[in-house]
Amino acid sequence: MPHDRYQTVQELAERLEVAEATVRQWIRSGELRAIDIGKGWRIADTDLERFLKIHETAPRKQDDTIPNDAGPRS
Repeated sequence: MPHDRYQTVQELAERLEVAEATVRQWIRSGELRAIDIGKGWRIADTDLERFLKIHETAPRKQDDTIPNDAGPRS
């Protein structure tokens, strides 16, 4: 982790296009690991990657299809 780039709450909020309060909530809840250096929280790139990986949605499976009765019938 010594080679990580660290971001502030504001930088991360802008990057993810969410409110700073949202990032701070993720930190308080323990979902997002951060380091308090006295001037504010800093989030390491590796911790952000881990957070995003945990919260990513699963890709659609090849065999997932829309059921025939999903739409209007002609």
